Amino acid sequence: MREFPCLPAEANVTARPRIVATLAEAQARLGRIVLGKPRQIRLALACMLARGHLLLEDLPGVGKTTLAHALARTLGLQYQRVQFTSDLLPADLIGVSVFVRDSGEFRFHRGPVFAQVVLADEINRAPPKTQSALLEAMAEGQVTHDGATHALPSPFFVIATQNPLEQLGTHALPESQLDRFTMRLSLGYPDAAFERVLYLGGSTPPQAEPVMDAAQVLAFQDAAAQVYASPALVDYVLALVQATRTSSAFAAGLSPRAGLALLACARAWALLEQRAMVLPEDVQAVFTAVAAHRLEPAGARTGTDGLAALLAGVPIP
Repeated sequence: MREFPCLPAEANVTARPRIVATLAEAQARLGRIVLGKPRQIRLALACMLARGHLLLEDLPGVGKTTLAHALARTLGLQYQRVQFTSDLLPADLIGVSVFVRDSGEFRFHRGPVFAQVVLADEINRAPPKTQSALLEAMAEGQVTHDGATHALPSPFFVIATQNPLEQLGTHALPESQLDRFTMRLSLGYPDAAFERVLYLGGSTPPQAEPVMDAAQVLAFQDAAAQVYASPALVDYVLALVQATRTSSAFAAGLSPRAGLALLACARAWALLEQRAMVLPEDVQAVFTAVAAHRLEPAGARTGTDGLAALLAGVPIP
């Protein structure tokens, strides 16, 4: 059995008190709006800290859009909400060039994708052509229009919601689009006790208030990226990724990009746990949210069942 080495000198510190306090306050405020879902809230914050993008998939009415709105407001970032429909066009997201008579030239008018947080509501109600308009934005932080490249603001965070595919009017997200989402989360039905509190409080949830701003978000993302991951921990991540490629439970395994996302989210989870070093349990905590939507189950077993068996079968160093 390999032992995790000692932390390097620069990592032998706890997370800075300001970061710890701010992230704890963000979780507390989100928990007062989305009741009884502390794990999903923490995973959503870990996705943001990892510089990723978040996909919320569940039945209508369980709080997907509420969580997306609350998360955007809590981060204190400029955001735009886009309702995806069957007639939404790529230009409705990216923008259009409009002819200006006075200057005799076309001027690019930016679309809602030029926001620090983009709320793509019911993304799978738009056709694949419109969904794919987000590919360059999510992967490279830029969009190209009429041969010109336009940089998106930083930080840039896409939060999308989608309904189950068996519901009317939905389109499956292309695999390339799914892979751009760092995590996929489901909220599920609330526990009866929390649902009762929701009923007693009325249909309008409390409004989220910002606890950070763009500069702090960027600083927190940098702090998450600097959380130490030992060589043995990296080997564990690699073993999990390679196990998905050899497992009979999946049609194909995880890509290197998925492995990088898993490591980044594990670092973010460790930061939320107020530690300066990634442990195997951090990887396990985010593994399903990072991997499940990227893996197609083979046979009757579901992807979640296959991942649980895989986690149990890969030894911890």
